[in-house]
Amino acid sequence: MSGIWTKTDGKWRAASSRDFESEKELHDLVEENIGMLPLAGSPRLFVLGREVPLGGGYADLLAVEASGRPVIAEVKLARSPEAKRAIVAQVISYAAFLQGYDVESLAKGPLSKSLAEQDQVSILGMAMTQDQEDEIDSETFEAALQEYLTNGMFRLVLIMDDSSVELERVIAYLDAVTKQSLTIDLITFRIYDVNGTEVAMPQRISPDLSLTSVSMTGSAAKRTSKAILSDGPDAFIASFADIEGDNRQVFDQLVKWAIEIGKMQGVKLNTATGVNRNRFTLLPRLATDNAGLVTIWNDNSKPYISFWRGVFERRAPNSIEAVETAAGLKISHGNVGNEVTPALLEALKSAYREATEI
Repeated sequence: MSGIWTKTDGKWRAASSRDFESEKELHDLVEENIGMLPLAGSPRLFVLGREVPLGGGYADLLAVEASGRPVIAEVKLARSPEAKRAIVAQVISYAAFLQGYDVESLAKGPLSKSLAEQDQVSILGMAMTQDQEDEIDSETFEAALQEYLTNGMFRLVLIMDDSSVELERVIAYLDAVTKQSLTIDLITFRIYDVNGTEVAMPQRISPDLSLTSVSMTGSAAKRTSKAILSDGPDAFIASFADIEGDNRQVFDQLVKWAIEIGKMQGVKLNTATGVNRNRFTLLPRLATDNAGLVTIWNDNSKPYISFWRGVFERRAPNSIEAVETAAGLKISHGNVGNEVTPALLEALKSAYREATEI
């Protein structure tokens, strides 16, 4: 029996799991924690939109990899035999409709609502606001995205609370015969109760047969480099060593704050060096989530902070109002605060204290 096992009184027992109350509960879990998906090749995904109109329906989630490859994710609960068939038909139909789009038309059409909600004007901008580790190469992203759209080379992700032998055979077959253009992941989620704490367990079911056989040309093939992640703040400090004036004062202030946060139990401090070497991020992350409440940026010698509302809601919900008041803005997913004040840093310190006490 697969699942989570706990040891009590010297005996191992299977932890109890519960059903999702609704499809929306599973949908929300995935959208707010997209990094939980155990996908083949472990790509980083950036959510572009929810309920995106494609053809005669609405794709549950449309995302993109750092490489520019589009990702279509469909969510279903396996409470009826039809659900396991419907999820395959739907995700394939969305892929068929998406093929052939150009980047500009995709932004002005299916993704126009999402762009407006996030106050962005381009798909690149929307993805980069979520790019904590600076993995996206802004110079090649849109060209790579266009190549993927033109050739219909997508990742399809099917997300359910349960699978079946029949569904797994269908996925394995599709993965084999479409290996030149598609990567298909079948993910199941279960929620377990472990000593009064709910634990989400995502599991990848389908084999990936396309990783070693996809052949690409042009700009998408060139996009293979990733951000370099290092421990501590040293690389970030070195990135602004030659900067003077007001920006230098802000950088010094931010680093001093981050080092203090990094000393908290349950927080780790990393620096990500961007692929174009002009962008650096300092990442005070909650170790259990591998995500931070904020990211500190050096973007072409300009300092600023970006906020991650999903992490706040999950780990420091009681601090949101104080941080928004100090920042003078409403926290959303990856939005930016350009003014760094002592009041804001103190509010963020309190937020990290709340997050590490959970």
